[in-house]
Amino acid sequence: MKFETPAGQNAIDQLKVVGKPLDRIDGPLKTTGQAPYAYERHDVVADPAYGYIVGAAIAKGRIRSLRTDRAKAAPGVIAVVTAADAGPVGKGDYNTAKLLGGPEIQHYHQAVAVVVAETFEQARSAAQLVEVDYVAGKGAFDLAAAKDSAGAPKGGPEESSAGDFATAFAAAPVTLDATYTTPDHSHAMMEPHASMASWQGDKLTLWTSNQMIAWGKGEVAKIFNIPPENVRLDSPYIGGGFGGKLFVRSDAVMAALASKATGRPVKVALQRPLMINNATHRPATIQRIRIGTERDGRITAIGHESWSGDLPGGGTEAATQQTKLLYAGANRMTSQKLAVLDLPEGNAMRAPGEAPGLMALEIAMDEMAEKLGMDPVEFRVLNDTQVDPEKPERPFSTRQLVTCLRTGAERFGWSRRSSTPASVRDGRWLIGHGVAAGFRNNIVMKSGARIRLDAQGVVTVETDMTDIGTGTYTIVAQTAAETLGIGVDKVVVKLGDSDFPAAAGSGGQWGANSATAGVYAACMKLREQIVQKLGYPADAAFVGGRIRSGRRSATLASAASDAPMTAEDFIEFGDLAEKYQQSTFAGHFVEVAVDAYTGETRIRRMLAVCAAGRILNPKTARSQVIGAMTMGVGAALMEELAVDKRLGFFVNHDLASYEVPVHADIPHQEVIFLDEVDDKSSPMKAKGVGELGLCGVGAAIANAIYNATGVRIRDYPMTLDKYLDRLPAVA
Repeated sequence: MKFETPAGQNAIDQLKVVGKPLDRIDGPLKTTGQAPYAYERHDVVADPAYGYIVGAAIAKGRIRSLRTDRAKAAPGVIAVVTAADAGPVGKGDYNTAKLLGGPEIQHYHQAVAVVVAETFEQARSAAQLVEVDYVAGKGAFDLAAAKDSAGAPKGGPEESSAGDFATAFAAAPVTLDATYTTPDHSHAMMEPHASMASWQGDKLTLWTSNQMIAWGKGEVAKIFNIPPENVRLDSPYIGGGFGGKLFVRSDAVMAALASKATGRPVKVALQRPLMINNATHRPATIQRIRIGTERDGRITAIGHESWSGDLPGGGTEAATQQTKLLYAGANRMTSQKLAVLDLPEGNAMRAPGEAPGLMALEIAMDEMAEKLGMDPVEFRVLNDTQVDPEKPERPFSTRQLVTCLRTGAERFGWSRRSSTPASVRDGRWLIGHGVAAGFRNNIVMKSGARIRLDAQGVVTVETDMTDIGTGTYTIVAQTAAETLGIGVDKVVVKLGDSDFPAAAGSGGQWGANSATAGVYAACMKLREQIVQKLGYPADAAFVGGRIRSGRRSATLASAASDAPMTAEDFIEFGDLAEKYQQSTFAGHFVEVAVDAYTGETRIRRMLAVCAAGRILNPKTARSQVIGAMTMGVGAALMEELAVDKRLGFFVNHDLASYEVPVHADIPHQEVIFLDEVDDKSSPMKAKGVGELGLCGVGAAIANAIYNATGVRIRDYPMTLDKYLDRLPAVA
């Protein structure tokens, strides 16, 4: 099915199942421990061996010698695999560094060996006996120090402009020129990177934890130089990813090498202290923002420059994306530069670009509102735009940012906020309120599915789409049920197997909209087959498990009484995304309390008002948003990978020292979804929402801290050491 014109009335618009807050159909399996995760696939192979990865102890350099004899002689050890004996191991397109290091070392904790043993404990013990002698090289590990040497990334300059920014900024009556920083962040998902590998001749199966199955299949084929048809990935359940599992990582590669070497299935999970330096992270940024306005608050010039770092050949953290589109202004510029750093690979993490970009931009907007003497909500409303500011001929498909802000302000009680910082107290606590706009682009991707109808009237959906804890199983079932006129109890959903039709995968908040659109396309093809087989007109209704036309009706099951019926199709998108700017919007509101004596910050309440197209399941969507809001609290107050700038690694590489929010940190969270459909987005008229809930939260907290204390902080996270000595005097 090609989606080339705005969606008209279709089967989804009935909203008998889609749009309802159904409980997750996979919930019972997860809560009873029956959902099979990658490291626990006892159902697929017997007697797997255990692999334990040895990570490089330097950040840059080479291996002078690597001795494995003591490890091989240890109890239970079956094999030790290194680059010297692994055979040719290539590099995939989506990874910047090789997943097996040696003799060259590209970053700290790059895998250099895997020890395989009968038990995990034996493999772990023997791994300590692998002796590696390194020649350390000189590396660059400090973004601030490397900033001046930063240049265009490998794909060429990442810049945009409209009008004459420099002239307009210089002439603006009111201006802001400020620099903000965000640190390196870890995905810190609950389930580590984990895989179990098994070779059958020249065919490889990986039971793994991967968000993008089709991408992963191609990457594994390239890394091992085997035909893609000889690779199978299976990821039915994933214990969180946040972008860290978009791409194949060393667990999969080392498990496959170990299985090849031993002739046995081998399972490998990255130990938590290895994960943070071995895998990817969100890179730190330095961002300079300049805004010029008329005295009435209308933006005449807006510029956003960002610097980030990565390994040679890597990419930027695209922190200026939202600034191209969020606010009006005739004269504008953005620029992104990349510094070469020898830290572990930087790559996608939930809302890459917009998450750190809005952490800076939305503080700048508040600072500008204060300079103008304007309410921060009204300043944002005044500078709303219904067209792409860089291409005014290109309208937004839908844009309800103003409604998000107005609705949020009313619900939150914004009118009661004091505009004078540090003027509201509750005992020893300084009380503040903050706001920020949320923005995340709506991306659509080709996505396929296979639908099977059996003689019992049960519909089975097969697609390699994944569920990383987002509710994919449920919304896929709702889509099939709605389109075919059956109950969700008549739908079986199978996900995450590369033998199934390729889907959009989970990432960039494109998964739900694109994958369900692919399921819709396959269901519509099955409907065509059913009406043809049973002799019904094309406009026959599918209701209550039956097909109806006039006085005639038949069960769907009757169409498959002699043999199951199967239909396969995909959704393929035309150029509507070029004709219309497709984005999602939010208004984030936060109340904080800051201890006047100690500087301790507590979040008291949070509100997100989201405009994200049709909400396919309000219950699972709300879960996505409150989870994202929680991640925003972490980014604002505590999350930071501490860089050892001498040795080039992240020091706090475990969950004990990489702090994330816990239950006590999170107060009441409220989510409001605006009533919206976007017929330019897909037949589902939906958009993504899982990353929108994060975008802007950090800045709303920062703005609330300023309102509470009068102390402006431009460097995340906002730990008390950055403002304790500037708190107002205690009366």
